[in-house]
Amino acid sequence: MPHYLILRLDGPMQAWGTHTFEDFRPSNLFPTRSGLLGLLGACLGIDRHNHAELEQLAASVEFTVRADRVVLRPNAEQPMAKAAIKLPDFHTVLAARKVDGSVNKNPVVSRREYLFDAAFTVAVGAKPVAPVTLEVIAEALRRPCFTPVLGRRSCPITRPLLEGAPIEASDAKTALASVLPVGGLIYAEGDLESTQPLRIRDVPMHGHNRQFGTRQVYVHKETPCS
Repeated sequence: MPHYLILRLDGPMQAWGTHTFEDFRPSNLFPTRSGLLGLLGACLGIDRHNHAELEQLAASVEFTVRADRVVLRPNAEQPMAKAAIKLPDFHTVLAARKVDGSVNKNPVVSRREYLFDAAFTVAVGAKPVAPVTLEVIAEALRRPCFTPVLGRRSCPITRPLLEGAPIEASDAKTALASVLPVGGLIYAEGDLESTQPLRIRDVPMHGHNRQFGTRQVYVHKETPCS
């Protein structure tokens, strides 16, 4: 039976970028594959320009993400509700790129989206013949090489990423069902198909230019605990 690492992504701000350019940097409503690979890569100490090791990591893991509607806090009598509000922030950018690749001589206003008051639980599973094992990833999550953040450097984590020991389960959805609090939407890749497919462009294609491919994500509705 497969094993899964459980990650808790919890912080005041998160940002999981989608298709973007200099003056508009939107955030997805849940962690992207490219963002999660970057998070694991930072913990493992993989340089962003080390394409070979990044490709090995990408070939090793699958992600199943639950958007948590509440979180449990130590010594709290009741779970804390999470609003997951998306709001923009505005920055002035110098030497911004134009569509043709040239540099804009004038400053531009860049709108950047963030998720405020959001929390996610992620089941990390191993692909067949994974070059990077879950054991190696778990050790890196306990003792990260580079500082892990929730999508952007301005989005720090507020709790340890790794939740306990690996979970043995028949699939990632079953693994998440054993991690309280249950009851959020689940976004799964791989064999966990559903009647609600979602096409998302967040698969990093490592090369000289930053490009991304698409993948199919399947949405599941998790039944809350009574």
